[in-house]
Amino acid sequence: MTVRITIFVVGIAFLLAAPLTQQHEVLKFSYSGATGPDKWGSLNSQFSTCSTGKLQSPVNIVKKEAIYNSELKPLSRDYKTTNSTLINHGYNIGLHYGSDVGVLIEEGKNYTLKQMHWHSPSEHTINGIQYPLELHLVHFANDGSISVVAILYKYGDPDSILLQLKSQIQDLTKEVCGENEDVHIPIGQMKMKYLRRNIIKYYRYVGSLTTPPCTENVTWSILSKVREVTKEQVDTLRAPLEGSCKSNARPVQPLNGRQVGLYITKQKI
Repeated sequence: MTVRITIFVVGIAFLLAAPLTQQHEVLKFSYSGATGPDKWGSLNSQFSTCSTGKLQSPVNIVKKEAIYNSELKPLSRDYKTTNSTLINHGYNIGLHYGSDVGVLIEEGKNYTLKQMHWHSPSEHTINGIQYPLELHLVHFANDGSISVVAILYKYGDPDSILLQLKSQIQDLTKEVCGENEDVHIPIGQMKMKYLRRNIIKYYRYVGSLTTPPCTENVTWSILSKVREVTKEQVDTLRAPLEGSCKSNARPVQPLNGRQVGLYITKQKI
């Protein structure tokens, strides 16, 4: 069956920070050279927080310094099977949902899953260890609050989400992003069971988006359990990206006095 590939003009804020119904001018950035992470704050006034912010992400999580927080609650997720769109932004590959795919209930507040995307290598590190891949599940609340659940991956068995997307990601490689353009591929219904697994342990801190405009006051939940992915799957995710973005991990940022909280299910304490 032939996959129909459509090209749309989209903006950075549209993709990452603003409601998905809004579009803004595309603002270029990359992961090396003159537009790399250390230059993001000076590329445009909208990116200034990337340099001046004190609550930036990602961070290095030191296990022995994470503080158990009895006030933290389980991450309750109710994701449904629904249609989505696979997008090559040039700087990462993302899966966006146009309809209600379900919610994350965090501290009694509902966040709707809007998109997920991958970074390789991982952006967050654990005890200084950087993993081959990191998945970000980006949720928005009605008041504009953002909550991101991060999953780290080591090399091993195939990841089931990427298995479902194998042919479509390969199709992205055949198309080239034009100037200020992204490649979109409609995706049929996907199995979401993999993303609803029980979470025994996670780390929690307040940070930012890890790409411009580096918006702060984002709630991060990094799952302690490291899942598995094959090197072939990681290479396939990297292949469609622009050359300066094939390695698309922002360097870790200083904690600036922030504490990383730790949640563990009561029966495991």
